[in-house]
Amino acid sequence: MITDNRVVELSVVIPIYNEELILDELYKQLSESVSKITSDYELIFVNDGSRDNSFSKISQLAAVDKKVFFINFSRNFGHQIAVTAGIDSCSGNAIVIIDGDLQDPPELIRDMYSKHKEGFEVVYARRTDRKGESWFKKMTAKLFYRILRKSTNIDIPIDTGDFRLIDRKVADYLKLMPEQNKFLRGQIAWLGFRQTHVLFAREKRKFGKTGYSFSKMLHFAMDGITSFSDKPLTLVTRSGFFISFLSFIIILYAIYSHYFLNRTITGWTSLIISSMFVGGIQLISIGIIGEYISRINKNVLNRPLYIVESSNLTSVNGKK
Repeated sequence: MITDNRVVELSVVIPIYNEELILDELYKQLSESVSKITSDYELIFVNDGSRDNSFSKISQLAAVDKKVFFINFSRNFGHQIAVTAGIDSCSGNAIVIIDGDLQDPPELIRDMYSKHKEGFEVVYARRTDRKGESWFKKMTAKLFYRILRKSTNIDIPIDTGDFRLIDRKVADYLKLMPEQNKFLRGQIAWLGFRQTHVLFAREKRKFGKTGYSFSKMLHFAMDGITSFSDKPLTLVTRSGFFISFLSFIIILYAIYSHYFLNRTITGWTSLIISSMFVGGIQLISIGIIGEYISRINKNVLNRPLYIVESSNLTSVNGKK
C-alpha cells in the first residue's frame, strides 16, 4: 500500500499480462487521451507476472515519463488482484480502470470524466457490441450477467466489464473489502453511490491473445456468484427437500402396491437410475458447499493479496 502524500487529479490503472506488442500504442493513446482532460495525472501499470518483455517496456516508459508508475508482481496473481493493487497505490481524486489490450477505447475516458464532474461517483462503460469474439463467449457472458443479476439483491450492471471511473471515496471503501476472491464490479455495485454509464462498442483485439481461458472465466463466474449470493446454497437445501419428498411418495406407493394391489415393484434398472440420480445431486450439493468453504478458508488464512517484486512507487507492499 502506498504511503507517500502525492495527490493527482486523475489516476489510470492498467493491469498488464503479456502485452509487449501493444504497450507502446497503449501508452501513446492513453497519454494523448488523458492529457486532453488534465495535465495532473498518473498512469499506473501493474505487471501481473507477464512472461514476455512487458515489464521491460514498462520500465523504459517510466524512465522517460515521470507520470508513469509501475507495480511488478512476483508472479501472476490474476486480473482482479492486479486492478486491486493499482487502486491501493494510486493517488487520484478520480481513478479509471482500463484493460491493457486497447479493446476499451482510451478516448472514452473523457466522457467518463465529464460524468464524474456532474456528480457521479461511478461511471462504468456498457458494451453495445463485442467485436471479434465468438458467439459462444458472447452467449455465455450474456447468460452469466443475467444469472448473476437474478441471483443477488444487488443491482450489478449487465454487459459491463471493469472499464470504469470511480471516485476517490469509492476507492477508499474498496480498500476495506479484503476478500481473496475479488469480484470488483460486484463490490463497486454493492457500495452504492451515484452511478451511471456511457455506451461503447468493444473493439476486436489487435495483438496477442486473451489471458482469460475458459477455466479462468468459469472460476471468475464462481467468484461472482459465491461472493454476492447464497442462492446456490438455498437451491441445495430445496433440492434435498424435494428428493426427500419424492422418496417418501415412492415409499408410500411401494407399500400401497404390496398390500393393496398384491404386487411388488421390481426393476434393477429403475433402482440404479434412482441411486445415480440421488448420488449426483449429493455430489453437486457437496461441490457447491465446498466452493463456499474454500473461499472462507482462503480469507481465514489472511495471506497477502499480492506480492510486489519491484515498483517505482514509494513503499508498495502486498496488501492483506
